[in-house]
Amino acid sequence: MINSDHPKSRSLLLMVAGAKGAVASTVAVAVATLQKDPDTLLPSLTTRNSFPYLAPPHAIHMAGWDIQPAKLTDCVKNYGVVPENLWKPYQSDLDEIRIFQAPPPDLNLKAQVQHLMQDIHDIKKQYSNALPVLINLLPAGIQVDLENFTSLLQLYSNVDPADFPDLAYVLASILSGIPVTNFSPNHLEFPVIIQQAIKHHVPICGHDGKTGQTYFKVVLASALRARCLHVDGWYSLNILGNADGKNLMDPERAAGKVANKTLLLDDILGYSVGEKYGEPCHKVHIDYYPPRGDAKEAWDVIDFQGMFGMPMSIRLNLQGRDSILAAPLILDLSRWMVVLKLAGRSGLIPELGFYFKKPLGKNPPLNFQDQVYSLRELEKECDTLNARKQNGKKS
Repeated sequence: MINSDHPKSRSLLLMVAGAKGAVASTVAVAVATLQKDPDTLLPSLTTRNSFPYLAPPHAIHMAGWDIQPAKLTDCVKNYGVVPENLWKPYQSDLDEIRIFQAPPPDLNLKAQVQHLMQDIHDIKKQYSNALPVLINLLPAGIQVDLENFTSLLQLYSNVDPADFPDLAYVLASILSGIPVTNFSPNHLEFPVIIQQAIKHHVPICGHDGKTGQTYFKVVLASALRARCLHVDGWYSLNILGNADGKNLMDPERAAGKVANKTLLLDDILGYSVGEKYGEPCHKVHIDYYPPRGDAKEAWDVIDFQGMFGMPMSIRLNLQGRDSILAAPLILDLSRWMVVLKLAGRSGLIPELGFYFKKPLGKNPPLNFQDQVYSLRELEKECDTLNARKQNGKKS
C-alpha cells in the first residue's frame, strides 16, 4: 500500500496565471483529456516515460486566475484552437476548473501578493494532497528592470503591479513554497526573486517557452556550428493572429520577446552574426495578421558559407499552431518542477534550457545537443535524490 505522502499517491496541480488565454485554455483541454483519455495525450509528452515515482500523468488538476469574465468553455470555443468535437466531451470537466478573478488592480503589490496567497491557500485546501506548481502564462509586458532591488520591502515600496502583473503571482507562489515555471517572455528572475526562491526552497525555471520557430532555430544553428558552416545572416519573420500577436504590436511589449528570440543565436554559434559587415545580421520580426489566428507561420532565411567561402542558403517555412505546440511543454515542465521540488532543488534550474528561448541560471546549456544531454543528466539526478529520500523515509 502506498503512503498518502508518497509522490505516487499525489496528483499534479497546475495553478495558471492567465488561465483563460489561448495557451492556457488549450492546457485546460489537455488536462481534461488526460484525466479521461490519457492515451490521446501521452504521445505528445516528453516526460511520459519519466519519473515513475510520480503519480501517472492523468492524475492532474488545474486552477488559476484571469481578468476575463467569460466562462472557460466560451474562451476555448472563441479561440478555436481545439476543434469542438475534441473538447466538447469534456465540457463539464472544463466548467469545474476553478478560476479566480485576478487581484483588484487598485491593490498595491504587497496587497496583491497577500490576496493571491489566500487564493492559493483555498486551492490547496480543495486539492489537499496535490503537488502544486505555478505556470505564468500572462502576456508580454513592458520590460521593468529590477536588477538593483535587494529586498521584498523595496519591491513592495517601489513597484506598481499595473506595470508588472506577473510579479505578484510569482512572489505569492514562492512565499507559499510552490515551484514556478515562467513560460512568459517577461523577465522575472531578478536577484531578489531568486534569493526568495532559495530561502523558501522553491525551484524556478524560465523564461519564454521555446515552442516553434525558435526551437528549430536552435536545432539548425547547432547543426551548422557542428559542421563548421559559418552563418553570415539569419532573417526570421513570424505572423500570427491571436491575442499574443496583437499584444506584440506594441513595440515596448514586443522588445523582450524579440530580444529573447534574437540573442540566443550568437550564444549558440559563438560569434556575432553579421560581424564581417560590421552590423548585426540576425533580424527578427513579428507581425499581427488576424486571418492566421493561432495558426502562426514563420519564415527563416539563413545565409551561410562553406569551404572556400562559397555562399549557400537555407529556406525554412513553419506552419505551426502556437498553443498546440506550447501546451505539452507546459505539462512536461509541471512534472519537472514538482520532481525538482521533491529532490530538494531550489533557485534557477539552468538544465531546463531545452524548453526556453532565454534559459537562465549558471552556465545554462545553449546548443541543442547540450540541452538534450542536460535533461538526461537532470533526470538521473532527480531519480537518485528522490530514491534516497524515499529510502530514508522507509528506514
